[in-house]
Amino acid sequence: MSDENEERERITVLAKDFTPAAMEFHRSHMAEKGYRMEGSIVQRRFQMLEGLQEPQDLFEGEPFYAVTFVRDRD
Repeated sequence: MSDENEERERITVLAKDFTPAAMEFHRSHMAEKGYRMEGSIVQRRFQMLEGLQEPQDLFEGEPFYAVTFVRDRD
């Protein structure tokens, strides 16, 4: 991991629908906590890798909207 990434804290929120994901920034007062939104809110599937095994679908392969909030560490 680069030094830049180690200096930042990230939280990713998943939602079944776009609107709750989009509203989370305001609902959780993320700006007041020093966070900004990183990238865009997009729907994606999630998989887990364990060792050298094939990736396994999380959430039974159901896609979720994902939004990541980032802030610099003190």
